[in-house]
Amino acid sequence: MTKTNSTMFQFVIIFMLTLMIQLSDESEFLVDRSKTGLIHVPKDLSLKTTILNISQNYISELRTSDILSLSKLRILIISHNRIQYLDISVFQFNQELEYLDLSHNELEKISCHPTVNLRHLDLSFNAFDALPICKEIGNMSQLQFLGLSATQLQKSSVLPIAHLHINKILLVLGDSYGEKEEPESLQDLNTESLHIVFPTRKEYHFILDVSVSTAVSLELSNIKCVVNRCPYFLNVLSKLQKNSRLSSLTLNNIETDWYSFIMILQLVWHTSIEYFSISNVTLQGYPDFRDFDYSNTSLKALSVHQVVTNVFRFPQNYIYTIFSNMNIQNFTVSGTHMLHMVCPSQMSPFQHLDFSNNLLTDIVFNDCENLAKLKTLSLQMNQLKKLVNIAHMTKKMKSLQQLDISQNSLGYDKSEGYCPWAISLLSLNMSSNILTESVFRCLPPRVKILDLHSNKIKNIPKDITGLEDLQELNIASNDLAHLPGCGAFSSLSVLIIDNNAISNPSAHFFQSCQKIKSIKAGDNPFHCTCELREFIQSIGQVSSEVVEGWPDSYECDYPESYKGTLLKDFRVSPLSCSTALLMVTIGVIGLVLAVTVTVLCIYFDLPWYLRMVFQWTRTRRRARHIPSCELQKTFQFHAFISYSEHDSAWVKNELLPNLEKEGIQICLHERNFVPGKSIVENIINCIEKSYKSIFVLSPNFVQSEWCHYELYFAHHNLFHEGSNNLILILLEPIPKYSVPSSYHKLKSLMAQRTYLEWPKEKSKHGLFWANLRASILIKLMEQAKEIDHVHS
Repeated sequence: MTKTNSTMFQFVIIFMLTLMIQLSDESEFLVDRSKTGLIHVPKDLSLKTTILNISQNYISELRTSDILSLSKLRILIISHNRIQYLDISVFQFNQELEYLDLSHNELEKISCHPTVNLRHLDLSFNAFDALPICKEIGNMSQLQFLGLSATQLQKSSVLPIAHLHINKILLVLGDSYGEKEEPESLQDLNTESLHIVFPTRKEYHFILDVSVSTAVSLELSNIKCVVNRCPYFLNVLSKLQKNSRLSSLTLNNIETDWYSFIMILQLVWHTSIEYFSISNVTLQGYPDFRDFDYSNTSLKALSVHQVVTNVFRFPQNYIYTIFSNMNIQNFTVSGTHMLHMVCPSQMSPFQHLDFSNNLLTDIVFNDCENLAKLKTLSLQMNQLKKLVNIAHMTKKMKSLQQLDISQNSLGYDKSEGYCPWAISLLSLNMSSNILTESVFRCLPPRVKILDLHSNKIKNIPKDITGLEDLQELNIASNDLAHLPGCGAFSSLSVLIIDNNAISNPSAHFFQSCQKIKSIKAGDNPFHCTCELREFIQSIGQVSSEVVEGWPDSYECDYPESYKGTLLKDFRVSPLSCSTALLMVTIGVIGLVLAVTVTVLCIYFDLPWYLRMVFQWTRTRRRARHIPSCELQKTFQFHAFISYSEHDSAWVKNELLPNLEKEGIQICLHERNFVPGKSIVENIINCIEKSYKSIFVLSPNFVQSEWCHYELYFAHHNLFHEGSNNLILILLEPIPKYSVPSSYHKLKSLMAQRTYLEWPKEKSKHGLFWANLRASILIKLMEQAKEIDHVHS
């Protein structure tokens, strides 16, 4: 087996495993230990295991104890190991097992067991001499796939399974096959699909009859016939005419000459085959010029993939002519380095042409009128360069509906003029080219499906017209900076625009595109700012099925603090995103603050305090110009008395006599204020020249503004000097409601400090005077002590 075949079958195994897993229910438990260097079946497998893949390891033996505990095992893949012998009885306790892959081992012999009933059994690519078919396999009534290997084929070895109807049989013939060949050994097979892999690196000289009567699909791999124009293989193909059921033929890995290649086509042309595919062809020599008979064919589709030749210079028009005049509906030639293709000589029945992965240029099918029935054309991966030439090519293809010109080097400049596309063209794939936004000036008028992904488009022109029928637009992987609206695409229902440069998509997209059913806009560098907030909100208003890939493919790219954050988790304050709302909020807060400050100023009489501070500051500033010797503090009075004029009778008749008879010097404004100075300056000077400040409190006091001044300055001096120089005398009770709001200092002092209350009873007057004199004398004693201490 060649390396290509090995890779192909590994892919088939992986694909089938994936398919089985997808079709299984949620209870499936997969264990994949492939490519892990195992030399035996692991012992730590879960009892829940239903699918076990231990392929591509070094396991040489499979025992009952290895899988005895896996009672739920359904699928076992143990291909690409080193197993030489197998007793199927090891699976007798695995009653759920239905898929067993033992391909690509070193098996030479197996022993069967009657209790195993599989759906899929693959023993291909092993070292069996004869077909490993025992009578127990004939009891597998559910068998749908059977893979076999052998170097000898005998008709009798097929009989045990002749009664089974198997969907597909894979037969791999060993390198020594053909020495004891029985041509009709496969005639008793009952299968719809037969795939035979012939020995590699060996000239084909077999006479095996592959025309199995029940087969609908036949695949033959590894055909090497370069000697004598391939008589053996052509003879095998000629026998296919006997099988009226055969409708599909596939040939893989063919090495032959041009003559045999054309003869293979000719032989198949006159069989019942409807679908013919040839892949991985190596051709030698030069084409042999001969007529091709197109009559009496059942062929509907011909595919030729991956053709190489050892001769590059020969008249290729002969081959192109044969291909172009084939009277079939579907024709594919890909990966053949084909340089050109001629127009059919007469009206062609071609409906689907695929010339992908070749070397075709813009002149292909130039001015071709005989492809009027063509519906689908693929020119993917060629050498196309000018889009306007391709438009001219389609002009006469009056039935063309789908065109694939992706993965070329197509460009268009609006200076190149009008693009006369086929009026019937509905689907156009121009992805992976070098087209710019000018391409929107060169589009089919009735196009419904347009693929422009992986180009160099930076924007979509706003003034384009004629795209009212466009329903699906794929413009992913370009350089678009904005999410387009649907002004020019009134019928747009599907938009794919991921992997672009869109940072701030418009929030009005869904309003503009009322018919949108699916949009894929993920993997763009979204700027998570205020502008994006409305777009995110608009996504929340549509069905989650409309926004494909949401939310996982939609992440913030800027600013750095939000990078990687999903758009659905992005939050920003509405206040910071609305200038009007921000201004209103600031205005309201400012207004409230202004009103609050005004109310507080009125309530606490702030202007009055400001005036007081101003007066105090001005007096202090004046004092700076007085010599320092004069500023030295010398107390002239024991106490300064502040009182209302309405309480002067009590002050002069009661307070002064009782204090001054004890030698206490009192400062009164009537006799001690200095003429010429302001009242405020006199008040401050008297307070500073007195040990104590006595305040006679009464309802009359709180009504006097000057008393308020005196109280303010005395209290300020208290904190300035750091002493306790206030004495409060409550002459009459003061109701709280009668104290003005501006007298909050008075309220505070009365609440915090102890005051002397003038008793109405004469018997208590003596104690009152004693307490008052004591308050003053204690201070005098302390001051005297301080003075003595300084002098000593």
